[in-house]
Amino acid sequence: MRVTRVEPDMNEVVGRDDLLFVTLDTLRWDVAHELHAAGRLPNLARVLPAEGFERRHTPGSFTYAAHQAFFAGFLPTPATPGRHPRLFSLRFSGSETTSPRTCVLDAADLVHGLAERGYATACIGGTGFFNLENPLGCVLPGLFAERWWSRELGVTDPRSTEHQVDRALEIRARIPGLLFLFLNVSALHQPNRHYLAGASVDSRESHAAALEYVDGQLGRLFDALARRARRTFCIVCSDHGTAYGEEGFVGHRLAHAVVWDVPYAHFFVGASSDRRGTAD
Repeated sequence: MRVTRVEPDMNEVVGRDDLLFVTLDTLRWDVAHELHAAGRLPNLARVLPAEGFERRHTPGSFTYAAHQAFFAGFLPTPATPGRHPRLFSLRFSGSETTSPRTCVLDAADLVHGLAERGYATACIGGTGFFNLENPLGCVLPGLFAERWWSRELGVTDPRSTEHQVDRALEIRARIPGLLFLFLNVSALHQPNRHYLAGASVDSRESHAAALEYVDGQLGRLFDALARRARRTFCIVCSDHGTAYGEEGFVGHRLAHAVVWDVPYAHFFVGASSDRRGTAD
């Protein structure tokens, strides 16, 4: 596989390359970093820079808020001081994080803006805010022309990522033109105890075991993209972390570092990509 992670000019990417956006829902930065350093994420290691994920700050402490920000062009922000140019922006006056390399879209959200640039748009939901069985769960998927959710893609199915990747491969094979594919990986969200043998409650350890399961499935998706003639620009990140008892906190939608610190990476996969690039 030939991949690279670079600081791209998104005005050259949009309209030329396919786009894949994967949110590893609820994944903690510290767990992602530790597992990568320990060599326990072999498939993600093939597409990440040598140092692994970058630590960033999420714009929202739970799934709905974070994804609303993402689809408005506000991806996780580098965890260092300064103004950090964004990959995407929706046109509005006074933006201080739009640079010449930012793709500025004349739309109310990223999905419709990309559709206006010629992309087919597809959403593979996972967690409850992508559950098409209720009105709230239809808000985020409703941005996309094609949307998928079922119980087997959700948090209670131990094989959810396998099913999600199967659907992603079907969509990618079926749509010949430019595609913006979004995948909300649900396996890391509670309940995740079923990924750790003998566990009766969710824990940091079962969260880590869930990430190893996810890594085992994402390899199939990256391999399929690497075989395509057209390059794919990939964004892989968490929307927020979650607490497992730190300072008495449990869960998310709260202001704690384990919630706000998230792993992030972007890179190219496929035709004309280099094995390693320059981290941003």
